[in-house]
Amino acid sequence: MGDVVCYLPAKAGWDRSAQGVLGAGRRLADSLGAKLRAVVLGPTDEALVQGAAAVSDSVAVADHPLLAEYHPETFLAALVAICKPLAPRAVLLGNDTYGQELAARLAHRLGGSAAGDAVGIAVAGDKLHVTRGVYGGKATAVIALVRSPGVVWLRARAMDPADPAGRAPGEVQKVTVDLAADPRVKVVSRHVEAKEGVKLEEARVIVSGGRGLGGPEPFKQLQELATTMGAQMAASRAACDAGWVPASWQVGQTGKKVAPELYLAIAISGASQHIMGIADSKVITAINRDPDAPIFKHCSFGLVEDYQKVIGPLREKLAKNG
Repeated sequence: MGDVVCYLPAKAGWDRSAQGVLGAGRRLADSLGAKLRAVVLGPTDEALVQGAAAVSDSVAVADHPLLAEYHPETFLAALVAICKPLAPRAVLLGNDTYGQELAARLAHRLGGSAAGDAVGIAVAGDKLHVTRGVYGGKATAVIALVRSPGVVWLRARAMDPADPAGRAPGEVQKVTVDLAADPRVKVVSRHVEAKEGVKLEEARVIVSGGRGLGGPEPFKQLQELATTMGAQMAASRAACDAGWVPASWQVGQTGKKVAPELYLAIAISGASQHIMGIADSKVITAINRDPDAPIFKHCSFGLVEDYQKVIGPLREKLAKNG
């Protein structure tokens, strides 16, 4: 039947995404009566390797000089070299930009099928079935992957971690991969954006602003509120496209999929594409002066008001109460 392989980028570390991918992989492997094999590419992260070993049957670590920085061709070649001899039934990846970029290409190289943004994966007969949102999150589809292996990237925090209790740690193996030193596509420059705090996908509380803020200046007020709340900042696509805030803040269908305990949407209308990115939030709250804004159909608590009348008093109240 083939084993289940989980790809874990070393640079991401032992985060919630890695834990969720391995959790989904462990449950899928158990349902198939197969082995779970983790693959770590890049400079060794001991916390990641040991965390993966705790729930996997084996961990293959490839620390090649060309894997120090992400490059699609070299990382794809490394994954093909490791996965092909295993003839896996499924290969699971996280939902970062790199995983999304690699999944379809890896499926093609392995002769399999690809699917993305999965919130569920299971076996039905001789096929893998992937559950994912469609039509901007308005409906759910179950997709049968006809060819094996099924290469699937999973939505952030959609999968529960695996329980390592009662399981002997898997064997950690250093593997050697033969990579071309001169790939067809060259990275001529890199721009690393300064980041503070946890990743959006890992955030417990998020304060997010939209087009209704009118410009970049109001985001400074939201940042003060977020700091008081111990929250991470985010934004709608419209605000990012306007250049008001960094693109890395974008949440939605074409941005990051988040699942915080609290998502505070300020001056965000609530288009279906944005709702798809926040659908897994435990509690959604909204402030918008338009009583007909679609966001109010999806939030647990909503306030119809101009955000400028709310942000200051809310921050003061929160600061006073500690």
